[in-house]
Amino acid sequence: MISDSISDSKKVNIIGSGIVGLCCALHLQRDGWGVTIIDKVGPGESCSYGHAGVLSETSALPNAMPGVISKVPKWLLDPEGPLYIRMRYLPHLLPWLLRFVKAGTASESENTVRSLLDLNAGTVEKYQNLISSSQAGSLIRPSGYLNVYQSESSYKHASAGWELLQRHGAQLRMLTGRELHELEPMLAPSYIRAVMIENQGYATNPYRLAQVLSEQFSQAGGVFLRREVREARLSADGNVRLNLDLGYVESGKLVVAAGAWSHQITAQLGIHIPLETERGYHVTLAHPEVQPRHVIMEAEHKFVATPMEMGIRFAGTAELAGLTASPNYERADILLRLGKRMFPGLSGTEKTEWMGHRPSLPDSRPVIGKCPDAPNVLFAFGHGHRGLIGAPMTGEIIADLMANRQPKIDIAPFRPERF
Repeated sequence: MISDSISDSKKVNIIGSGIVGLCCALHLQRDGWGVTIIDKVGPGESCSYGHAGVLSETSALPNAMPGVISKVPKWLLDPEGPLYIRMRYLPHLLPWLLRFVKAGTASESENTVRSLLDLNAGTVEKYQNLISSSQAGSLIRPSGYLNVYQSESSYKHASAGWELLQRHGAQLRMLTGRELHELEPMLAPSYIRAVMIENQGYATNPYRLAQVLSEQFSQAGGVFLRREVREARLSADGNVRLNLDLGYVESGKLVVAAGAWSHQITAQLGIHIPLETERGYHVTLAHPEVQPRHVIMEAEHKFVATPMEMGIRFAGTAELAGLTASPNYERADILLRLGKRMFPGLSGTEKTEWMGHRPSLPDSRPVIGKCPDAPNVLFAFGHGHRGLIGAPMTGEIIADLMANRQPKIDIAPFRPERF
């Protein structure tokens, strides 16, 4: 048995050292909790490593928006499309896909937008408050968020989503092609329409952001346990026994923030969550001669171009293939080809490629709340594309729940029991 196992009522174990786990840990520390993070990889080395860096409060439209299902066949037939499904994985995926289709109603979309706007609120300011002032300026940058289109038809097809966000208070500016190219002169002339979301932001290096947060956690007395959680079992006294690859830990208080692997742990606690891995890719081109002035979403191919401290990053696509399939780096090559079309002046050959596992739920809302069968266990996972955006508020909610305080926002839409 590990000698410093949790027995004190003011100690918490967190499974997961990604951006969500780190934000939970820092907020719990601020409340006076002693926190141990357990993960088989280092802080920020999994999905948080390869994020596009977007910090947009308005990133709240569900993946299953009405009308999306009709686009899926075209996406799957297009080698450069934003969605790819490995056919051998399809039988396993079918139950999740059926839930996804069920979530694609107008009323469900309204509920998701409302709840995610609450969760994302103030994300840039929250990060600036979480990290030291000496690091904030280089890591968190204010920026407008541009969504660009190459055809009037694709722009018009997206209008229902923009109208939904506007009904919930989003401040948007519709741009003509001339206005767009005044803002982004290096963008290909084929882009003729855009939507600007003002007063958003981005992380210039998501991995370094995680590293800075982990350093602050350690400096405040936090403990990292580099171990793999093999099994989680509820004890008769309500504690959770975590069997690790080396030893075990008894947890009086536990937070499950293990990203795409979280459902494996909750199932061992008797709670079955339909979590799927939505595999994303990025390619980062070092020393580019061209950099965008803003974070830009290429709306038709669903990828983001971000000006980062290590170069320009193109990130996106969704591959449904499970947790164990090997990466298909052709998806990253596609991103680079699309990026070079987006910025015709782009050059350079020094690049890095990456694949990571986004934890995705059918209704695009994370699971945040108490385990139904064990109130001393809290869940914080399933943020999909929006983990970086929603992590600070998630950390606040977890700290509130651990202290039996009422969270600042309505968390009913995120309850585990909804499945």
